[in-house]
Amino acid sequence: MGVGRARPLHLRVVWLPDDTVRDLYVDGDRITAEPVADAVTVATGGYALPGLVDAHCHIGIRRGAAPVESLDEARSLAHTDRDAGVLAIRDAGSPFPYPELAEEADMPRLIRAGHHVAASRRYLRDIAIECEPEEVVAELARQARHGDGWVKLVGDWIDRSKGDLAPSFEPEVLTAAIEAAHAAGAKVAVHTFSEEAVACVVAAGADSIEHGTGLSTELLDRMAAQGTALVPTMVNIETFDDIAAGAEAKFPTYADHMRRLKAGFADVVRAAWEAGVPVYLGTDAGGGIDHGLAAEEMHLLHTRAGMPIADVLAAASWRARDWLGLPQDLGDIVVYGSDPRIDLAAVREPELIVLRGRVVHRPA
Repeated sequence: MGVGRARPLHLRVVWLPDDTVRDLYVDGDRITAEPVADAVTVATGGYALPGLVDAHCHIGIRRGAAPVESLDEARSLAHTDRDAGVLAIRDAGSPFPYPELAEEADMPRLIRAGHHVAASRRYLRDIAIECEPEEVVAELARQARHGDGWVKLVGDWIDRSKGDLAPSFEPEVLTAAIEAAHAAGAKVAVHTFSEEAVACVVAAGADSIEHGTGLSTELLDRMAAQGTALVPTMVNIETFDDIAAGAEAKFPTYADHMRRLKAGFADVVRAAWEAGVPVYLGTDAGGGIDHGLAAEEMHLLHTRAGMPIADVLAAASWRARDWLGLPQDLGDIVVYGSDPRIDLAAVREPELIVLRGRVVHRPA
């Protein structure tokens, strides 16, 4: 189902982050302040912002950390996120290809990172392209041709021979892989939990750090200076106690490490925001995290990490869209009945969702 032209829409709303009531028109797939003939009024009140962005989401991975088996399954997961107000997704790695979904009129805008690239036997089974050290540079360059300007590198995972987290590859290999992706025209999102791996990939010029539980103050200053983003996926980090409990018997050092990383993570995210690191919303939906949890991630960024609501909204909407190269006048709007700047709980219940110039959700 391709994207065709929709009937023009009219909304009279408070357009965040301003306090001004505006008359907005959605003509085709663009927002304009100029009146459009025959526009249908779909909102006469409320607080609106550009559609939310989940910058770390996996619509190619089903619950239980297995690849989806069909386009219908991937589509359904994306629709769950859409109905929560997420109108753009950076899919941070998928074992199932689905480029054709990007043209569907009721799909969130998709920015794909191709397949995860990981070390052999050092990631979730059947999810990543698993490489030996001599293969990873070429593979990351190859994945740059299969995504939408991003690739996903797994920077660390448990090393069972050591009983703890460890970098996936030696520092020179990680650096060469990131440089190869950049040479191929792609930005690099890197999964890291551990202190050692995140230090290496920040120094190597990664474009975004995914999770980043091992970040130090010194690294935050460097990230801010070079514009490296943090996508903390706090809703995912909340599961670390369960992961630790499951690993305790065989890998007690790893279990203790994961608990300590979780315990200090809210302070890490707060320090990143205070240092000027670009922080964006990401849920890590797929595998062990349900889809549709953008509002919960926003809640954690505010209540646990202490980010002001205004910055949380920006990180989840207009600022994230700028970062991913999405024009601000695209026809993607979420309307809330009350002001989310006063009570962030408003984002849990969008009253109207306009995607690609079409109404995809409104009150019954």
